[in-house]
This record gives sequence, structure tokens and C-alpha cells, in this order.
Amino acid sequence: MLISTCVRAILFSSPVSVGTFFKHLPTLKPSNLKLNHIPARKTIISLSSSSASSSVAAGLDTPHFQTLNSHQKHQIRLYIDSLLEWNQKMNLTAVKEETEVMGRHVEDSLAIIEPVRNAFLLHCGSSFEKLSVVDVGSGAGLPGLILAIACPGWKVTLLESMNKRCIFLEHVVSLIGLQNVQIVRDRAENLGQNLDFREGFDIAVARAVAEMRVLAEYCLPLVRVGGLFVAAKGHDPQEEVTKAERAIHLMGASLLQTCFVESHSKYGQRTAIICLKDGPTPRKYPRAPGTPSKLPL
Repeated sequence: MLISTCVRAILFSSPVSVGTFFKHLPTLKPSNLKLNHIPARKTIISLSSSSASSSVAAGLDTPHFQTLNSHQKHQIRLYIDSLLEWNQKMNLTAVKEETEVMGRHVEDSLAIIEPVRNAFLLHCGSSFEKLSVVDVGSGAGLPGLILAIACPGWKVTLLESMNKRCIFLEHVVSLIGLQNVQIVRDRAENLGQNLDFREGFDIAVARAVAEMRVLAEYCLPLVRVGGLFVAAKGHDPQEEVTKAERAIHLMGASLLQTCFVESHSKYGQRTAIICLKDGPTPRKYPRAPGTPSKLPL
């Protein structure tokens, strides 16, 4: 787009009120609800697996999904159930049907793994097993949470600036039982200037966040030299990519390839734009929050 098992955590830049938490929590039967109080200003709602019983049909037959093992398939079904349930209370996705979630979100997320694997092994390293990956503007966890399920050896950071989406992500990570995910509530511009995260990831991915000029400034400061930035885009991103070449170079990277991946979208395919981080990003990037989107490079 690590080395050790990551303890799941959520990092908030400001406290999360209990009122805000329950405002966005779907209506559930009390008998299925267990409330676990955890220190450090965090409350997690976890559901028994019976409450997430499959409204998603067991026979979802999509190509990339079928390559997963039974445990991973179960985790994805739990995710889809939870996404559709919470989507009734907050705007997580415009997709309302389980088959659409599988086809348009899950399959699209899984489809980028193969081209990213090929690029990484060719240009970045000899192993694709234990990587540090950041999903910038994760939203409902796409593609980062799906990648964390499919690639359990990866350490995945879901970066999301909206508090209510972070609450959903923390809920679903707890429900699924993922131990290789951390959730960070912040803006990409801030994280890119934070020395704890700057140039600390093997791969940065982004899907449905912004145009390429803006994404380059959001994502590439987080990627280590020799790592990859992967943007999941639509069926014909060439004009957008051409406009972004200057921004990509300013971030110390180069455009490596545009890969076409099969998709259940109306065009039948999507693209993965893959960039290689050739050198360090100048310290002045990313610029202040809001500037990249208002004044793209």
C-alpha cells in the first residue's frame, strides 16, 4: 500500500462522553448487552455473538471472500451485520443491503491485496506477512478493517477524524475480536507531523477520501522510505492521477503503477493507484489541517 502483535486500543484526542456514545448506539435488547468499563476514558459495548447472528446469508459467494478461511468469513459477516445495524442510526455508508456491502465494500477492499502484494514484494521487501499499515480516513473501516481480517499478521491503524465513526470502529473491533488493530481519532495532517507516526508505516491506504493531490499529502508523510501508498479509485482515474504527479513527487514519492481490479460496481472494475516512497517527505508537509483540501498542490 508488524513485527509484533498489537494490543487493540483507541486513541482519542479529546474525551468521549457517555451521552455521545449512547446517542449513536443502535437500539438493542438489554438481554444481549454487556457493558464493560475500561480505564482511560473509554467505554466499550460488546455484544454476544448471538446478537449478531447472521442476517448475512451464509452462502455469500463472491470470489475474494471465498478465499478466506471459515473464521475470517465469520468475522466479515459479523462486521456486515454490525455495519448495517449501526447505519440505521448514523451515516456510515449509502449501501443498505448486505449483498451490496459484500459486493461493493468487502470485495473491493479484498481485491487490492493481490496487486499490493505484488508491488511490495517486487519493490519494498521480501516478506508480505508482518506489515504496519495505516488506513487514512477509514470511515466505516474500509478498507483497513477488512485488510486486518484478511491479513492477521499485519498491524493495522485505522485513522479517522470523526468521533462517532471511531465509536463504531471500536465497537466492531471488539465484537469481532481483532487484536491487530488500533484506532486513532485525529486528522491526517496532524498525524503526519507527529513523530510517533510520521514515516512509520510500510503501507498507507485510502479509499473514497479525497482526490489524489490531497491524498498524496495526507498519506505519503506517514509512509516509510521504501514503502507504498495505495489509493483505491474508480474505473477511470487517469486525469486525476496526472494532476497529482507533482504532489506525489513533492512528498518524496513516484507513481509506480495503476492496477485494474475486478469490481461489482456498475463499471465492472476499479483501480488501485500505487506509489513508491523514494525519499523522505520534506518537513513542511503535510500542511496545517484543512490546507491540503483547500489548496491542493
